[in-house]
Amino acid sequence: MYDLPRKAMKHIQYESEHTKFIKELKEKTPGMEERQQAGRSLLWDKAPLSLDEQRRVDESRLRQQAYPYQTKV
Repeated sequence: MYDLPRKAMKHIQYESEHTKFIKELKEKTPGMEERQQAGRSLLWDKAPLSLDEQRRVDESRLRQQAYPYQTKV
Protein backbone atom coordinates (compact mmCIF):
# COMPACT_ATOMS: atom_id res chain seq x y z
CA MET A 1 0.00 0.00 0.00
CA TYR A 2 1.22 3.49 -0.70
CA ASP A 3 2.12 5.86 2.11
CA LEU A 4 -0.74 8.06 3.24
CA PRO A 5 -0.45 11.00 5.60
CA ARG A 6 -1.51 10.25 9.16
CA LYS A 7 -4.54 12.55 8.78
CA ALA A 8 -5.79 10.62 5.73
CA MET A 9 -5.46 7.28 7.55
CA LYS A 10 -7.69 8.61 10.32
CA HIS A 11 -10.47 9.31 7.79
CA ILE A 12 -10.20 5.84 6.25
CA GLN A 13 -10.79 4.22 9.65
CA TYR A 14 -13.74 6.44 10.57
CA GLU A 15 -17.19 4.84 10.83
CA SER A 16 -20.27 6.93 11.45
CA GLU A 17 -22.78 6.08 14.15
CA HIS A 18 -25.32 5.19 11.46
CA THR A 19 -22.94 2.71 9.83
CA LYS A 20 -22.16 1.10 13.20
CA PHE A 21 -25.88 0.84 13.97
CA ILE A 22 -26.66 -0.85 10.64
CA LYS A 23 -23.77 -3.30 11.05
CA GLU A 24 -24.92 -4.23 14.57
CA LEU A 25 -28.52 -4.60 13.40
CA LYS A 26 -27.48 -6.96 10.60
CA GLU A 27 -25.39 -9.02 13.04
CA LYS A 28 -28.29 -9.28 15.52
CA THR A 29 -30.89 -10.10 12.87
CA PRO A 30 -29.81 -13.04 10.72
CA GLY A 31 -31.54 -13.27 7.36
CA MET A 32 -32.41 -9.58 7.29
CA GLU A 33 -30.45 -8.90 4.13
CA GLU A 34 -32.08 -11.82 2.29
CA ARG A 35 -35.53 -10.52 3.28
CA GLN A 36 -34.57 -7.05 2.06
CA GLN A 37 -33.51 -8.46 -1.31
CA ALA A 38 -36.70 -10.53 -1.56
CA GLY A 39 -38.79 -7.42 -0.87
CA ARG A 40 -36.87 -5.42 -3.40
CA SER A 41 -37.31 -8.05 -6.09
CA LEU A 42 -41.02 -8.16 -5.33
CA LEU A 43 -41.46 -4.43 -5.92
CA TRP A 44 -38.68 -3.30 -8.25
CA ASP A 45 -37.03 -6.13 -10.17
CA LYS A 46 -39.60 -6.75 -12.89
CA ALA A 47 -39.17 -8.66 -16.11
CA PRO A 48 -38.98 -6.34 -19.13
CA LEU A 49 -42.15 -5.94 -21.17
CA SER A 50 -42.25 -7.01 -24.78
CA LEU A 51 -42.75 -4.29 -27.38
CA ASP A 52 -46.31 -5.49 -27.95
CA GLU A 53 -47.15 -5.31 -24.25
CA GLN A 54 -45.48 -1.91 -23.95
CA ARG A 55 -47.54 -0.51 -26.83
CA ARG A 56 -50.77 -1.93 -25.35
CA VAL A 57 -50.03 -0.37 -21.93
CA ASP A 58 -49.22 3.00 -23.50
CA GLU A 59 -52.43 2.98 -25.53
CA SER A 60 -54.59 2.04 -22.53
CA ARG A 61 -53.48 5.01 -20.42
CA LEU A 62 -56.09 7.70 -19.95
CA ARG A 63 -54.96 11.21 -20.68
CA GLN A 64 -55.41 13.54 -17.74
CA GLN A 65 -56.41 17.12 -18.33
CA ALA A 66 -53.96 19.84 -17.33
CA TYR A 67 -55.97 20.99 -14.34
CA PRO A 68 -58.02 18.06 -12.97
CA TYR A 69 -60.46 20.15 -10.92
CA GLN A 70 -61.57 22.33 -13.83
CA THR A 71 -64.90 21.34 -15.36
CA LYS A 72 -64.80 20.35 -18.98
CA VAL A 73 -65.88 23.12 -21.31
